[in-house]
Amino acid sequence: MLLAVFADIHANRQAFAACLDAARAKGAQRLICLGDCVGYGADPEWTVDTVMELVEGGAMAVRGNHDNAIATSSESMNAEAQAAIEWTRGRLSVAQRRFLAGLPLELTDEDRLYVHAEASSPPRWRYVQSSSDAARSMIATSAQVTFCGHIHRPALYSMSITAKMTSFVPTSGAGVPLLKGRQWLAVVGSVGQPRDGDPAASFVTYDTASREITYCRVPYDVEAAAQAIRDNGLPSWLADRLSRGR
Repeated sequence: MLLAVFADIHANRQAFAACLDAARAKGAQRLICLGDCVGYGADPEWTVDTVMELVEGGAMAVRGNHDNAIATSSESMNAEAQAAIEWTRGRLSVAQRRFLAGLPLELTDEDRLYVHAEASSPPRWRYVQSSSDAARSMIATSAQVTFCGHIHRPALYSMSITAKMTSFVPTSGAGVPLLKGRQWLAVVGSVGQPRDGDPAASFVTYDTASREITYCRVPYDVEAAAQAIRDNGLPSWLADRLSRGR
């Protein structure tokens, strides 16, 4: 089965639509969303509705910290992110807010774990920024492959049975076989707000039969997404950063 895994959509309709089209063109048979459907972007209603429809059709989805912030004031965010959350909360219906609040923090499927941040303590929203962060996450789960988002930068980590770590930034479009003798953690990058210097939307495909993961980058109408942010009175910084991929 070919999986398509998305993270950090952040209410970017143009980016998510482009990624969905690309995933379907590649023959993806199951879709997984790793959280942060909302926040930053200008199309939260469309995004949540789309994810809800995907889940109804058999997709899987977990909750991110921005999704969580819709239901609680306990999430700590910078001023621009908080402004976007407050604006988003006012745009979503009761049913949409209930859907986000009800998403699980993690899901398992066969030998795979799906989580927004990392596995050692999903509610703490820790970033995977290094091999030691990745090792902490992998040690906390028996899953052979963990998929996560949160940091908005693609990366791939592995750990041997002797706890030797490897890490690298994958090349877009180049399949990587995930060898069974190691544990793996795939940070899939961001659909709606990449932060690795490349403004193109990011997601991954994973073939459960061949165990091959492929990181994908998808160009989209960045200016339309940015203009929608400006038109809705959200902080201009949230629009400006889209074209920089930072």
